[in-house]
Amino acid sequence: MNDLLSVFLESTLNFSLNGLLAFHFLLVTYFIGVIISVRRPVGVAFAWIFIVMTFPVVGISLYVLIGERPVGRKLTRKIIRMNREYEKITEDMRSMYAGDKLKLPIEARSFSLLAESNNGTPVVAGNMVELHTESLQILQLFIDEINQAKKSLHLEFYIWALGGDADRVGEALIAASKRGVACRVLLDSLGSKDWFKSKWPARFRNAGIEVTEALPIQIGRFQFRRADLRLHRKIFVIDNAIVWTGSMNLVDPRTFKQDSGVGEWVDAMVRVEGPIAAQFELTFAFDWSVDNPKITHFRDQKPKIAPSVGEVIAQELASGPVYRDDILYQVMLSAIVDAQVELTITTPYFGPDDGLMQALMSTARRGVKVTLIVPKLNDSKLVAWSSRSYYEDLLNSGVHIAEFHGGLLHTKSLLVDQKAAIFGSVNFDQRSLRLNFEISLIVYNEAFCANLEKLVESYIAQSNFVDPQAWAKRPKWHHYLENAAHLTSPLL
Repeated sequence: MNDLLSVFLESTLNFSLNGLLAFHFLLVTYFIGVIISVRRPVGVAFAWIFIVMTFPVVGISLYVLIGERPVGRKLTRKIIRMNREYEKITEDMRSMYAGDKLKLPIEARSFSLLAESNNGTPVVAGNMVELHTESLQILQLFIDEINQAKKSLHLEFYIWALGGDADRVGEALIAASKRGVACRVLLDSLGSKDWFKSKWPARFRNAGIEVTEALPIQIGRFQFRRADLRLHRKIFVIDNAIVWTGSMNLVDPRTFKQDSGVGEWVDAMVRVEGPIAAQFELTFAFDWSVDNPKITHFRDQKPKIAPSVGEVIAQELASGPVYRDDILYQVMLSAIVDAQVELTITTPYFGPDDGLMQALMSTARRGVKVTLIVPKLNDSKLVAWSSRSYYEDLLNSGVHIAEFHGGLLHTKSLLVDQKAAIFGSVNFDQRSLRLNFEISLIVYNEAFCANLEKLVESYIAQSNFVDPQAWAKRPKWHHYLENAAHLTSPLL
């Protein structure tokens, strides 16, 4: 009897194990099929296949959460519908400013056409652009702008952090709303989660300020909407005539993430005045309409054009995973390839794909001085190790890599031949280039580029260049850890 029971139990166990293995095989095979059913960068596809095969439970769960790029069926339909209405406005803008691109050097015209393709906005002359580099001064200037505003204040940020001078900006907004200025605040749900849990949303609404939460994270809807597609833009529009944009969130660097052990965040912003402000106002209006459930259409949203106040030619570049797919990537690639003398990149997070890496290396090898400036310490250990996995190939190609040690360098800029600059919220990684909703200002002006060059030089003065020979002698375990982190780079 005992023998029969043992045989029965052993047979049952074997059947269960075989069934579990078969189920595991079918499940992994199914998700590998799902991964390859969508045409994506080879590195991204293999990274997902590796994770799903090696850690099936964790890997499949992650893929369900962040493997695809949907923002939800309902939101996608709304974006597509509003984009048709938005297209009529941008088409009018392109027609209105068709002559301004003729003021550009011939070599810059094709680049500007790429940036405005697929329903983008055109180059516009008649602007004044100022570069600001001290975070506390920028916050005070925000407060001054709010105090002087007459009609409207529109703020769109990834993070509004609690404490310090960021709270003073909030108090100024409340006072502005009470004196009759129309105030709207659009913040990312994840980046500003602590702010949304605080007293501020209620205080704003009680003061008459409209508040909208962008891309809210909804438990139970992860299978329909990626949780990590974020509104990463930084836009502050005053009276439809002045705009601030750049890398800085609404945070006080003295209090923001001080437990991360990397020092204060180092940022820069531009203040732009002139007709190009309408392009940023248009992007804000589009984002506000998309994320506000009470708005169903984008009609009657055409912003007024501010008068010319300067001579700077500039262009707004908005991008996102649902519309204008890959235009930002193509613009970055074109900027690298077009460089003839000097190319300088500042970014806190560095994670290019093979195409961008080949462009950087080939640009350096044809004699262009290519400099990459990144923070020595990063708030993400995985990103830091992954970023260093690119160093050897870059150094061997002649790229200069400077590691900034004056805090977490958060400025995102790309300077080409000291004649054109891309400046804004975009990190040089796959998340910014393909996943997030980002905003940049392209400036075609040598005076502005000279000021940006001075800022870059100040960063270099607080940096140490990576020595190729010393880097080649780093410990072997560093090499293995960097390459292991590199496997996740397409997903970071």
